Amino acid sequence: MTTSAAAPHPEPAHPRPRLVATDLDGTLLRDDKSVSPRTVAALAAAEEAGIEVFFVTGRPARWMDVVSDHVHGHGLAICGNGAAVVDLHGGPGRHRFVKLRPMERESALDVVDVLRAAVPGTTFAVERTGGLGYEPAYPPLHMDPALVTAPAEKLLAEDSDLADQPILKLLAHHGELSPDDFLTHARAAVGPRAEVTRSSPTALLEISAPGVSKASTLALCCEERGIRPEEVVAFGDMPNDVEMLSWAGRGYAMANAHPDVITAAYGRTVANNDDGVAVIVEQLVAEAQSAG
Repeated sequence: MTTSAAAPHPEPAHPRPRLVATDLDGTLLRDDKSVSPRTVAALAAAEEAGIEVFFVTGRPARWMDVVSDHVHGHGLAICGNGAAVVDLHGGPGRHRFVKLRPMERESALDVVDVLRAAVPGTTFAVERTGGLGYEPAYPPLHMDPALVTAPAEKLLAEDSDLADQPILKLLAHHGELSPDDFLTHARAAVGPRAEVTRSSPTALLEISAPGVSKASTLALCCEERGIRPEEVVAFGDMPNDVEMLSWAGRGYAMANAHPDVITAAYGRTVANNDDGVAVIVEQLVAEAQSAG
C-alpha cells in the first residue's frame, strides 16, 4: 500500500476590506506634501466601493488642511498619534474634536523629569488642543509658531495660560543623538509612564498617554463600527506606525519605510512618491468590484 503526502491547506482568503487606515507624511503624501491625482481618485473609488478611509497621523488637527477635501462621508481623522479623533467637515480651521485621549498633567511632568535626568540636553514642547508651546531651546517651527515659550514645567503648570486645554502629547528633541538612539534611551527611561515613538527623520520624539497609539485609537473607532482587525488594511512608514500595521489584517510598509516598519508589515508597496497607497487601494477596489 502506498501513501501520499496530504495536500497543503490553502491560505485562507482575506475578508473583504471595510476600512483603509493610512498614515500621511511619507506614506499617502508625496515628499512635497501633496496628494497626487491618482491617490485622490483611488480614495474616492474606495469610498464608493464601501471601503471607509481613515487618515491616521501624528499631525495635529490644524495640519490636516492638505487632506480635509478627501475625508468623504464620515469626515474623521485620527490625529496626534491617537490622542484625538477629529471631524474635518467644514474645511480648514473648522475641525471638531470628537474623541480625546489626553495626557494627565502630572504624568507629563513626570516624563519631563525622567527624561531630563536620563538624557541630558533634551528639550520639550507641549501639544494641546489649541496649539503648541515650547521651551526657548526647542527648535522653532516656522509653520507653527509657539503659543507660549517657557520651560516645560511652566507650560505644564496648573496656572498656565493654556491649562484649560487638554494635553495631547509631549514632544522631545535632542540635538546630538541619532533619532533611533534617542528613541531607545527614552523608551528605557520612561518605561510604562507613557508611549514614546517617533515619526520625524530628526531626533524628535512624540510622547502620549499610556496605551494611546495610532493602533489603539483605530481599534476603538473600528469597534464602534463593528469592523474587525482582519477587515482593515493599513499603510505606514515610520516607527509610530508599527503597532497599527501589526494590528491590521494587512499592514503595508512603504518602500521608503524605516526598517522596523518593514519587519512588522504584512507586505510592501512602492514609495510614497510613486503612489504606493494608491497602488494597493486600486487592487482592493478591483477585488471588491469583482466579488460583487
